[in-house]
Amino acid sequence: MRKKMWIFVAMLSMATAPAFCADDDFDFDNFAITESGNSDLTMSDVSLNSGANPITVNNFDIAGIMLGMSYDDVETLFLKTKGGLYSLREKDAIVYSIQKEWKYNLDYECRQQGIVIPAELKQCIYTLARDRGLLYAAEMHLVRENTGETIDVFFTSNADDNVVWRVLYNNDVNEIEGAHEKFSDQREKKILAFWQGVLDKYGAPNSGTDKWISTTNSYDPMMTAYYGALDLVDMGRYTSDIARNVQAARENFQAKPYAF
Repeated sequence: MRKKMWIFVAMLSMATAPAFCADDDFDFDNFAITESGNSDLTMSDVSLNSGANPITVNNFDIAGIMLGMSYDDVETLFLKTKGGLYSLREKDAIVYSIQKEWKYNLDYECRQQGIVIPAELKQCIYTLARDRGLLYAAEMHLVRENTGETIDVFFTSNADDNVVWRVLYNNDVNEIEGAHEKFSDQREKKILAFWQGVLDKYGAPNSGTDKWISTTNSYDPMMTAYYGALDLVDMGRYTSDIARNVQAARENFQAKPYAF
């Protein structure tokens, strides 16, 4: 992996900024673009239950999606295979992203070319990011219409091979239709059925009552169950990806050739 990263950095350092073209044939309005990866997680300490052992959470899957799976493999699984249970949601199903530090670099380069009009500056940044492999598929959002289930998949940047670092699954078992006793009973039965299915697939939690952990290090792969939700995450991979991009962006900032 280190060797791949140095090759990636070297290629970027050799790249020259292509001239901005206003009529570029790449339509950036076809998908949503964010500036940086997902960062809404806060990691708390985890511990093993008495008598419990670590679990290979990397082997867990949610609807066939596993941590470390490439974007291409997930795309093949859901978009290129007929008869699948899930499909892309209607709007902003695939979200592309640029790591914040790289966006700052490209903003500087575009401004050095005299591009300051906001719309043209945005187009310049995204064009350079695409040409240099810095624009990547960061999120994929899937739905199962007949059950109301959703799956949100988050990917690392191309610096870490654009692979899955988080899978977030949700269903409607916790939704309440009304206050009558019958609705409360139905809700409890829905939750019980969901939880039994979780236990049948993944086994009993080995940390507290709702977590499956690889080790007591919260940055290692883990999965957390909620009422109607599963969160499979590898924070170590995510933070490593961010750190790689920060370092590479610093090393490849196109500063003026000062001479003194």
